[in-house]
Amino acid sequence: MYKNLAAAFAAACCWISPSFSQPAKPAADPLKIGFVYVAPITDAGWVRQHEDGRKAVEAALGGKVKTTFVENVPEGADAERVIRDLAQQGNKLIFTPSFGYMEPTLKVARDFPDVKFESITGYKEAPNVATANARYYQGRYLAGVAAGRMTKTHVAGYVAGFPIPEVLQGINAFTLGMRSVDPKAQVKVVWLDAWFDPPRERDAAMTLFNQDVDVIAFHTGSTAVMAAAQERGKLAIAYHSDMRKVAPDAQIVAVTHQWGGYYAQRAKAVLDGSWKSSKVWGGVKEGMIRVGDFGPKVPKAVQDEVLARQADIASGKLQVFQAAEDVRDNEGRVVIAKGVVLPDDKILSMNWLAEGVQGRIPR
Repeated sequence: MYKNLAAAFAAACCWISPSFSQPAKPAADPLKIGFVYVAPITDAGWVRQHEDGRKAVEAALGGKVKTTFVENVPEGADAERVIRDLAQQGNKLIFTPSFGYMEPTLKVARDFPDVKFESITGYKEAPNVATANARYYQGRYLAGVAAGRMTKTHVAGYVAGFPIPEVLQGINAFTLGMRSVDPKAQVKVVWLDAWFDPPRERDAAMTLFNQDVDVIAFHTGSTAVMAAAQERGKLAIAYHSDMRKVAPDAQIVAVTHQWGGYYAQRAKAVLDGSWKSSKVWGGVKEGMIRVGDFGPKVPKAVQDEVLARQADIASGKLQVFQAAEDVRDNEGRVVIAKGVVLPDDKILSMNWLAEGVQGRIPR
């Protein structure tokens, strides 16, 4: 009897009613993603575009991701410390959007092989480090066309951060675009040796305005040059972001960078296990560079011309660094022979200034 009772008890303990639901699997933890910013987050500029990219990731992936950022991180030892802290905090994907973050990113990546890193504007890869950049020079060329149509003095200014190839590409493309519609155009360059220094950016712009410059471009991180142009009644090319809030009368056009699509794509790849180290260099065609946001002083004919050339770049009909005639540097040497399209490796290692640029590359 006891034997049968024990068997029945065991059967009862092991039987599960068909109507009883199995407990649901716990939801997967969200992918933690970190971002490191080289300057403070402001309403416009380099960091603003990457912050908008971070928000685009959250909008696209919702609860599947949890993002965080650290702003105003200097390049060098501080960057390494911050990137390492993000990895130690469990972030499995880390975006480091500044050229000077490249080496610190690689160093930290060696110690965290299970973390994926995206070195934005860097060029050195590793199994867990991808690189990505945008063809800013395409937008610069288009801005040069607009500047060439709008200048009255035939002299433009350019406030530049560091003499790395990316910046040289922009100066040269801007000059080529400007001289394509105004062969007499000259471009005066001031080097700052800094990415984000609003007082010095403003001072450089004011100095250029005192030298017959009536339209100005820049490759730095703040809106200071735009504000200076607004103050002086000059014209300016917005960079990174639309800056009409800062310079409603001064802005001719904006060259903007669009990071949201790329960032969301890379986060999805980590989530589905397809992420691989890669090298991306996207431009107008890929939607990573866009020119638009024209100011009120720009005639419709100029807007239409710039947008038509933007379409030509997107289709491949127009190559910025292609020579209908020999292209010379500002020391008279041929740097692009007639009929030649400059290959990417030569663009990426650019170390010259085009004819029409007043200034030298700091050594």
